[in-house]
Amino acid sequence: MDNELPPYPPIDPTTFDLIVIGTGLPESILAAAASTASKSVLHLDPNPFYGSHFSSLSLIDFPSFLTSHSSPSPSSPPLSISHHDFAVYNFATRPLYSPFDISSFSPHLLHQHSRRFNIDVAGPRVFFCADKSIDLLLKSGASQYLEFKSIDATFLGDDKGNLWNVPDSRAAIFKDKSLGLMEKNQLMRFFKLVQGHLAGEQGVKISEEDLQSPFVDFLNKMGLLPKIKTFVLYAIAMVDYDQDDVGVCRDLLKTKDGIDQLAVYSASVGRFPNAPGALIYPVYGQGELSQAFCRRAAVKGSLYVLRMPVTALLVDKDNGCYKGVRLASGQDIFSKKLILDPSFMVPLPLGMSPSHPLQEKLPLFSFRDDRGKVARGICITKTSLKPDISNLLVVYPPRSLFPEQVTSIRLLQIGSNLAVCPPGMFVLYISALCNDDDQGKKLLHSVMNTLLTVPHSKNSESKAAFQSETAENGCAVQDEIAESSSAAESNPGEGKPTLIWSALYIQELTLGQVEFLCSTPMPDWKLNYNDLIDVTVKLFKEIYPDEEFFPETSSSKNCEDDGDIALEA
Repeated sequence: MDNELPPYPPIDPTTFDLIVIGTGLPESILAAAASTASKSVLHLDPNPFYGSHFSSLSLIDFPSFLTSHSSPSPSSPPLSISHHDFAVYNFATRPLYSPFDISSFSPHLLHQHSRRFNIDVAGPRVFFCADKSIDLLLKSGASQYLEFKSIDATFLGDDKGNLWNVPDSRAAIFKDKSLGLMEKNQLMRFFKLVQGHLAGEQGVKISEEDLQSPFVDFLNKMGLLPKIKTFVLYAIAMVDYDQDDVGVCRDLLKTKDGIDQLAVYSASVGRFPNAPGALIYPVYGQGELSQAFCRRAAVKGSLYVLRMPVTALLVDKDNGCYKGVRLASGQDIFSKKLILDPSFMVPLPLGMSPSHPLQEKLPLFSFRDDRGKVARGICITKTSLKPDISNLLVVYPPRSLFPEQVTSIRLLQIGSNLAVCPPGMFVLYISALCNDDDQGKKLLHSVMNTLLTVPHSKNSESKAAFQSETAENGCAVQDEIAESSSAAESNPGEGKPTLIWSALYIQELTLGQVEFLCSTPMPDWKLNYNDLIDVTVKLFKEIYPDEEFFPETSSSKNCEDDGDIALEA
């Protein structure tokens, strides 16, 4: 009978203002904001780690997490039992990742160091030093739990494997040997115009008509050469779609928004003494962000319980209003509000009366406003893409790799100095928007084949094969891989870094929503967190319209300066 006892003692108290399920970044920010607003918060997660879809995991834990979210939960009766006060509806989970492909070409080496990796589930992602995510870290106080290091350089890539440096300041423009004198002068004049417009200088104001026009039209009007225009659009403004092809462009950037993007980029360059560029990255990986906000919430009184699955929703029998949740331990916990990880659904029970209030509420909640898909790839190598540079960003503009490429592809290389991998190794994150799995895999492979030597092997492991071998010894170890590994290392080919491990998968994109219940969004395709923060703030305002989102305090005002972001040299 002992094995039937719940793994945790009963939670006390049993009633809270807010229950949050999942410790992804939006959920963690909302928990911290609610606790700062003096709400009692219970924060639960079925995982033994923080971060959920925003976590940083070891090589062993990473495939296990994707597997758990790659197929629907086993079907069970939606309506389990009826209490005298409320009805109990079982939760279900929806798949948020496609079946993934993992290949390992040095299994013994990776198995030896598997716990020394911190692999971002939602990479690539960085912080711009002057964007709103940095402001939120400072305002909330979460910055005191984080350390950052600089991304050393940004490059534009092409189909021949060339990486062209992106100059991000006047000094960088003058030093750049890849730019001709005309290109340098043109880029300098353009930056001067933008800075003058932002500063309100006399005679350099961009007209309102130009500000409302497409940014690409404004750049053409300014007479920018194609190379300079590509720098500005895709490596500085970080535009996603081909701006010159209206037929495929789903997001045509306006000049006003483009100027705002350039302003953030310009303000980010050199903001922090130890970060000369515009971009920084958290030590130990992006998963540290969720932990920082959870720690902030705990300081404010939130109660945390990991390894605790939530099995069912409790609703009022008469009016269908939310009342609480049932834990895997069997305990019922009640709250006024509920926030759910995006993987949760509540199936509509069969045979429910057409007049029941949930007939309208549950379908609305379980339907997700999907925004498409994002292809993500993770590669591990033993050499850097650029000698003497550990941390770098590469952008492949639309059409730069093959004619059908209509979106930008971004690659972020992170080295061991950021504590995401053992010394002498590098982790590369690749991402691109896509319509389906085949298109997404093609985009990822195009970058990998351009930049890396990919060993030829029959050992591209399916999800099932990887799971089976992981269960046996913690990593996929096959003799064929070991043999191909030694062959690959003896023939690196063309000086490219040789791939020793990769994972390719397609992630669903979903919006957060406040309907019958509140659900948070999945990681988006952006390089930064700005849009995600906007959605999170909107959710908080809809849940607590009368509360301020992280109100100003004397301590937060004192810490909102550049020195409160910990940056290692």
